[in-house]
Amino acid sequence: MDWLIELLSPGGKFLGIEWHFWKVVGWLGNATFFSRFLVQWYATERHKRVVIPPAFWWLSLTGSFLLLSYALFYQRDSVFIFAYAFTWIPYVRNLVIHHRTAGVGERCGRCGQPPPPGAKFCPECGCAL
Repeated sequence: MDWLIELLSPGGKFLGIEWHFWKVVGWLGNATFFSRFLVQWYATERHKRVVIPPAFWWLSLTGSFLLLSYALFYQRDSVFIFAYAFTWIPYVRNLVIHHRTAGVGERCGRCGQPPPPGAKFCPECGCAL
């Protein structure tokens, strides 16, 4: 069993990495940013067309914020900082656009009529939306 511990934690470093708070923040940022790929892929497969769900933008925003924090407070590398300093702008903009257009273009499943914004029931046939 000691060989397994030494394999995973050589020199007391888990997977050869010296872990501390900022290293965890950086890895969480990478994991969060990567997970958006899985979310977008799942949504596209589910709808059988290219779809970018709001979760994609939230994961992008969170991941880039974590990576920017890591770059600012731990790495202090201007290239790394600049790479994430402005990425939040399109993420926030896409979330705002999504919020403004949520429900636009929906149609009743029974009669096909477009419901008014915020409606819970179709005004034509009374079907729950």
